[in-house]
Amino acid sequence: MTPATSLFTPVEADLRILADNLTQLVGNRHPILYAAAEHLFGAGGKRIRPAIVLLISRATMLEQDITPRHRRLAEITEMIHTASLVHDDVVDESSVRRGVPTVHSLFGNRIAVLAGDFLFAQSSWYLANLDNLDVVKLLSEVIMDLAAGEIQQGLNRFDTNLSTETYLKKSYYKTASLIANSSKAAGLLSGVTPESAENLYNYGKHLGLAFQIVDDILDFTSSTDTLGKPAGSDLKSGNLTAPVLFALEEQPYLEVLIEREFAQEGDLDQALKLIADSQGIERARELAAHHAQISAEHIVTLEPSESRQTLINMTDYVLSRLY
Repeated sequence: MTPATSLFTPVEADLRILADNLTQLVGNRHPILYAAAEHLFGAGGKRIRPAIVLLISRATMLEQDITPRHRRLAEITEMIHTASLVHDDVVDESSVRRGVPTVHSLFGNRIAVLAGDFLFAQSSWYLANLDNLDVVKLLSEVIMDLAAGEIQQGLNRFDTNLSTETYLKKSYYKTASLIANSSKAAGLLSGVTPESAENLYNYGKHLGLAFQIVDDILDFTSSTDTLGKPAGSDLKSGNLTAPVLFALEEQPYLEVLIEREFAQEGDLDQALKLIADSQGIERARELAAHHAQISAEHIVTLEPSESRQTLINMTDYVLSRLY
C-alpha cells in the first residue's frame, strides 16, 4: 500500500508551510483552545483534504505559482475537517483518534465542543476574508452538510430499512461534501471554466464517497491498532454502513440482531460473523471501486501535469487501503 504522504511529492513543501500555519491561525489568545489545536494539528493526520486542494491548485495554475488564497483555502479545509472530527468524537464518545487521545478525553466535553465551534468560526472568518463569494458559499454549504450528516446518522441508528441511496447521501454529507466543494473552490480561485469547476466538484465528490465506503469496510476488516478505534464500533453504535446493508439482503437473522440493538450476550460477534460470511464486504469493495473510477474520469480533463497524475493516483490509493 502506498502511504498517502509519499503520494504528495508535488505539494510536499506546500504541506510543510500548511503545518506551520495551522496552529498560528488558531492564535494563542485562548491557552486551552491553543493547546487543543496544537494537539489536533500535531496528531499525525494524513492531510489528505488540504493536499487535494493544493494539488488541484497546482494542476490548474501550470503557468504560474499558486496564490496565498489557494494556500489559505487548503488551511481552511483542514480546519473544517478537524472541527468536525472533534465534534464527532464527542458524539461517538471515542477516547482515541489516530492512536492519540481525543480532545474531549484530555480536556472534557465542554472544551471539546467549544474547541470544535471555535475552529468552525475561525475557518468561517478566514473564508470570508478570501473575498470570493462563490467560494464562501461552497464552503459554508460544507459546514451545513457536516451537521446534516451527523443528524441523519443519529436518526437512522439500527434502522435495517435504510437504503443504499440514503447511506450514500449521508456519506456525501459527512465526507464527500468537503472534498467536492473544496476541490471546486480551488479551481474557482484559479479562474477555471464553469465546466472544469464542475468536473473538479465531481472528482472530489466521488473520491470522497469511495474514501468513506473504504473506511466503512475497514471497520470490519482492520484491527483496532490499525484503525485507532475498536473494530466493529460503527455497527455496535447502530451506524449501518455498506457492508451491513448488503449483508442484510442475504442474512435475515442479521436484521433480528440489529433491531434488538445487540442486547444479548454474543449478539455483536454473531452479527460480525454473518457479515463476514456474506458478500457484503465484497459488494462494498465494488461500490468503492465504482466511485473511484468515476472520480478519475473527471480529473483527466485537466492538462497533463505531475499534480494531475497525483490526483489520478489518489483514486487508486483510496482503494489500496483495503489491501
